[in-house]
Amino acid sequence: MGGKKLTNHSWQGVYPEGVDWDLKFAPKAIPDLLDEAAATAGERTLIDFLGRRFSFNELRDLSDRTAKGLQALGIGPDTRVGLFMPNVPQYIPSLMGTLKTGATAVNLSPLLAPRELAYLIEDSGTEIIITMDLKLLYNRIPALLAETGLRKVIVCRMQDVLPFPKNRLFALAKRKEIAKFPLDEQHMRFEDLVANDGKYRTVKIDPLSTVALLQYTGGTTGTPKGAMLSHAAITAADAMYEAWGHQFEDASGLQRKVMLVLPLFHIFGLSVVLLGAIRQRSEILLYPRPDIELLLRDIARKKATILPGVPTLFTAIASHPKAPTTDFSSLSYCASGGAPLPTEVQEKFEAVTGIKIYEGYGLTETSPAATGQVRANEYRTGSCGVPLPGTTIEIRDIENARKKMKIGEIGEICIKGPQLMLGYWNQPDETKGALRGGWLHTGDTGYLDEDGYLFIVDRMKDLIISSGYNVYPRHVEDAIYQHKSVEEVTVIGVPDEYKGEAAKAFIKLRAGSELSHEALIAFLGERLAKYELPVETEFRDELPKTPVGKLSKKELVAEERAKREAAKAAAG
Repeated sequence: MGGKKLTNHSWQGVYPEGVDWDLKFAPKAIPDLLDEAAATAGERTLIDFLGRRFSFNELRDLSDRTAKGLQALGIGPDTRVGLFMPNVPQYIPSLMGTLKTGATAVNLSPLLAPRELAYLIEDSGTEIIITMDLKLLYNRIPALLAETGLRKVIVCRMQDVLPFPKNRLFALAKRKEIAKFPLDEQHMRFEDLVANDGKYRTVKIDPLSTVALLQYTGGTTGTPKGAMLSHAAITAADAMYEAWGHQFEDASGLQRKVMLVLPLFHIFGLSVVLLGAIRQRSEILLYPRPDIELLLRDIARKKATILPGVPTLFTAIASHPKAPTTDFSSLSYCASGGAPLPTEVQEKFEAVTGIKIYEGYGLTETSPAATGQVRANEYRTGSCGVPLPGTTIEIRDIENARKKMKIGEIGEICIKGPQLMLGYWNQPDETKGALRGGWLHTGDTGYLDEDGYLFIVDRMKDLIISSGYNVYPRHVEDAIYQHKSVEEVTVIGVPDEYKGEAAKAFIKLRAGSELSHEALIAFLGERLAKYELPVETEFRDELPKTPVGKLSKKELVAEERAKREAAKAAAG
């Protein structure tokens, strides 16, 4: 492959009609998106949460009251508020209220193990955390109050956002899952936080320099890094997606309804879906978890028009027994991100539903906008599309970052645009390595074709993407090494039919020790998130090493690949 030079912005030649690459991005504060939407579409529904509807006005007003309540607690510029909750309506005023004070929001995944959660709170300097009255979440909080700099917990009630009679039934049927908490100096109910007139003190926000979000992602060492995303970076990414999305608009006349199954603590669900829908005055069907049967029912009954997701979601939908009889006619398109979309998943989904999945590429560090597909053009298998408006992508030589690769030549993917992060929180060396001369060096490898379509080839770091979540082998290895029976361990990514990719551990035990896969998983339960747990463990007398004695992964990766190829050949 390769030879010709790629002309500057050659992808503009395949751009959708009416979309200009040279789009102008006016720096904007994130709360302005909600305030402007409420001013023009106030009474329209923004959130439909399991049948309970919340208008733009209602959530704007609740955001104002949240801001005033947080200011009374000392929250403002240079402070950080943790959001530790699943997909619930309270997330929106919690986020917007935090940002209206000039503070920074810190997304904390409910899937995090206790030790990981404590690290992020300490690293970010989070002072206040907003969570739910669910034991699964709240029961991890008391230890955090004792061990970290966290000073206050605000607790939201699930039954407050459910429609009647689900709210009454939840309180009865799920009472064993509801957490009890004291009302003291360290605890506060969300309903008390927002019991005010909403007249908060307006704070001047510089969208270009103010950090709106600390969005944690991993690094080459596996240690989480907080990507500092400014207001301007996130709203620029949303503007890109808005301009790009016009080509997918449905002529059916149906109201635009977006299914939000992706977690709001993930940059894809937050930036692309939630804020994108607010910007475009769309209705959001919000789900606390991916209940596939409910999703299928709502697609047909509520006439959803857009379904963003990760490959595992589309696999689950296509494999569900009710999918072949579900009416998917309202869906205009599906968008996939968070992990590479296997061709077989795309083909199976389209065969069952009649709907095409359009794949894009982005990173936490790009808020997460980078590329998108062109609907009118022939789908290029294996490509994640062309650079979005205002975005430039170059392929640089892996050994010499100043050298640009030619068409079809593989190198490191580098991105430039207004959606880039400001850097990594308190990690100047990591920031210096990632941001060079205004370019983000992604650590991913790929190539561009003659029309500017990007093809991802591999990752320079040993990152595993499992169900759209980043899994860092070294982090998993460190947790396994804590078991007294383990002498050596190497973790690699292996294909997984449902997750796309998952961790597999190769372990050498200490002499005279015994350990089973089941016992290891039980041991890791408090140390790793569920998506980080190895799906398979292989015990060996020796593990491969390099000539200098370093544990080597490449032999294990080659063995796994050979196994898959042999199995495929045997199956005919």
